[in-house]
Order: sequence, then C-alpha cells, then structure tokens
Amino acid sequence: MYSPRSSSRRKDKPNRRRRRTIWAWINVILLLMITASLTYGFTSEHGYRSSYPPPVAQATELPSPDPEVQESDPPASANNEDEAAVTPEVMASPEVTPTPEVTVTVAPTATPIPGSTPEGDGGAGNTNGTAGGQTSAGDSSSPTDTGGKNGTDSKPPSDSKTGDVEGKDSNFTAGLPEGLAGERTVKLSFAGDVIFSGKAGELLKQKGYDYSYSALGGMFKKDDLTVVNLETPITTRGVGAQNKQFVFKGAPEALDALKAAGVDAVNLANNHTLDQGQEGLRDTMAHLDKRGIPHVGAGLNSKEAYSAQYFERNGIKIALLGFTRVMPVMDWKAGPNTPGVASVYDSAEGLQAIAAAKKKADLVVVVVHWGKERVDQYDSVQQKLGHSFIDAGADLVIGGHPHVLQGIEPYKGKWIAYSTGNFIFTKGSIPTTWETAVFQAECTIKGQCSMQLKPMDAELARPVPMNDVAGGILLKRIESLSSGLVRIGADGKVTQKAK
Repeated sequence: MYSPRSSSRRKDKPNRRRRRTIWAWINVILLLMITASLTYGFTSEHGYRSSYPPPVAQATELPSPDPEVQESDPPASANNEDEAAVTPEVMASPEVTPTPEVTVTVAPTATPIPGSTPEGDGGAGNTNGTAGGQTSAGDSSSPTDTGGKNGTDSKPPSDSKTGDVEGKDSNFTAGLPEGLAGERTVKLSFAGDVIFSGKAGELLKQKGYDYSYSALGGMFKKDDLTVVNLETPITTRGVGAQNKQFVFKGAPEALDALKAAGVDAVNLANNHTLDQGQEGLRDTMAHLDKRGIPHVGAGLNSKEAYSAQYFERNGIKIALLGFTRVMPVMDWKAGPNTPGVASVYDSAEGLQAIAAAKKKADLVVVVVHWGKERVDQYDSVQQKLGHSFIDAGADLVIGGHPHVLQGIEPYKGKWIAYSTGNFIFTKGSIPTTWETAVFQAECTIKGQCSMQLKPMDAELARPVPMNDVAGGILLKRIESLSSGLVRIGADGKVTQKAK
C-alpha cells in the first residue's frame, strides 16, 4: 500500500530545502569567483593607478650627466597651448609628451620637427635699436648683486650658525630646523607665468601695467628676492613664429611696473621666449638689462644661457639658474654661437651648471619649465629631473609651465615645487588655471629652506589673494597632489609628513 500523497510531500520538503540551499551557495560562490576574476583582470591591465609617481633611481655623481634624466626625445609639436582662447582639442593634447622611461643619449642638433619650419630666424644678426651695446645679464662675468630690496639688506646678519644637517638621508624632514632664532636667513618669493600679451595685454594698456600688482600689498618689496617666469618676449620688433598657435609679444614699458612691484629677476627658459625670433630675444634681454632686471635661462650663446645669476642678501650668496624642457623646435636651444634658451632635454649642461654654481654660492635655486599643460599631477620625467637637480647641488627647485598648480615633494631635505601655475595671465575656461599661489621660501646659509604658500585667484592680468575659506581649500588640494608626502597648514606652511 502506498503512503498518502500528502505524507510523501511532507517527507520531500526537507530535501528540496537542502537542494535550494546548496544551489544558492553555489550561485554565491560563482558570483564571487566572477567578481574576483574581473577585478584581477582590471587591476592587472591598469596597474592600480595611484597618485604616487613611479620610484626614481638616484642620480650619478656630478659633474657627470645623470643617465636617468638625459633624453633625446625632441619637442613633439610646435602647436602649443596657452590659456588664451584654447580650443578643447588643443587642450587635450599636451605640448610635449615625455616617454615613461628615460634613456641616455645626446639631444639632437638644432633641427625643426618634420613638417615644420625653423622658428625665430627673423633678424638674428640685427643689433640695431635697444639691443646694441648691451651686456647679457646671464653672463657669469656680470657683477654679483649684493643689495637687498631698495639696495639694502632687509635683515641684520647674525654670527650664529648651525651645523650642516644635509646628507644622503632622504628621510630628513625638509624645512628649517627648530631653534634657529637669530639665524641668518633670506626670504625668497616665486610666482608663475607672466605675460603682457593677448587679452591680458589689452586690459593692461587700458588700466596701466601697475594694475597687475595692485592687490598684492607690496609683498614682493618685503622679501629678499622675487623671481617670476617671463612668458613673453619684450619687443616692438621681431617676426612671429610661424608654427605656433599662440605667439606673444609684450610692451617694454610693462617692465617698469614689474620692477617697481619688487620683482628682482626673471626666468626666460620657456616655450615663448623666442616667439618673436632671435631679434625678439635680443630685445628682451636688452630691455631687461636697461632696467637692471637680471635674467636667467636664455642668452646670446649657450654659455650665457646656462650661466647663473648671483645675488648676495644678508651675507648669503644665492645662485639662480633657469632651464626648460618645453620647446616647439630644437632650434630654440642656445648654441656655442647662437642665441637661445637653456634646454634640459639633454640635462648634461644643466647639471654641470648647477654643480659649478654650487662651488660659488651658499644657496642654489633652479627655476625650470617642464611637465604637461593643465595636468595637476607631476610625472616621472619631472620627478627624475628634479631629483637630479638636487643631486647636482640645487637647494630649491621651482617648476612651471602646466598653467595649473601641482604638488610639492621633499627630497633629501630639499623642496621641489612642481608647478607654480599662472600669475599674470589671460583667463581660460579651465577653473584650475584660475588658481595660483606665491611660493615663499626662507633659507639659511646651509641651504636649508622652509616653504610657505600664499593662495591667489589668477584673475585676468591680476593675481588677487584668496579669502581664508577658498585659500584653505586650495592648500588642501595641493596637499592632496603631493602624493601623501607633505602637510600644508591653514597658514600655508609646508612640512614633510612623518613616515
């Protein structure tokens, strides 16, 4: 006799529940396995892209060139960038795309990029006008500037000295050691790209060139040395470069306001210095010399271009050098007998110049044009080059060109500020290009420097100090771009993050 059907169903219910439970667990395990496989495949392909730049091998001893930094890759394009009326297509394509790995080879001779023509050959030999009879301030034979602001030292010297704490320990906290009351120091200020062209130039012609500094409260007159990157030729002549989207030219009278505001020196090693050819470069240097504004990074020949300018403040001798790793064509590089800029596509001459300056000065400062435009994070090429500068003898490295602020890195007790952004510039469509800062360093005779940032809004042709709230947000953003290596306080003071 068969059991009643209802009894049979009751006996089968536990089995069905067990089967459903087993299938549920099998499905869960399969889903977990699929998720793990997809995650593994994605991270294997993309490599957990983090904000930390790749590790960098230390540079070799100088004056031998650093094999990790020397490069042969010529400029990738003559159609560059800047913020004035940039189209999205142009903005998406950085001017120079460095290769991830750097090889040791000598840079090619001055040759235009295929499909382009050499820039800046108009009037190369013309020495008429203001260029005639001027001595380049980049010549190492030029006298040392021994005066502080307004010709006097702004701080009394002190006989107290600290021991040399610099060494090969990369864990040393960058900045001034405690207990330096009364120690002899100098205060240096660095600001970003400065132009007197395009919409910025038009506005300044209406309002006057001192408008650019009207919101700064005379801050550049209160330090010992102020340096900016002059991103435009200063000339009324010249032949505009033919293969560039943005070609600049600034009026000579703009330099009077620049000097009156307290700017002591300018860097000319950048991708616009020869926008008006060699004639424009000669005029630029002549107009700067006429007003007593020292310049670095360019010259009538390679010796001048790679030479340091020397300043003595409070008994501390400062060497200032300028280099660029951004040029539209290699013809812009200064040669033994040709005007141009100090290129570090091949870093040998630059590293040797740093080593030579270190023998003459207490403090060596390098201003460098590098990186990718409108990219917030510094890259491995910048990092390797910056490290090599310090290995060569630099005490402070200040970068520019990206038009946005980038992070700060402590290295062997020294600071590398990768990008100072715009300063006196046009105003484009990317909000991060509207943010800037004045980077201030206080340094001892031993080359130890503190770092402090003064946040600014980069308005059209005029930087304006940010309010506390906006400034605090910007400082935290720069801290986040510094790969977890620094802390930046509400007052802008930068310290190395404890490991």
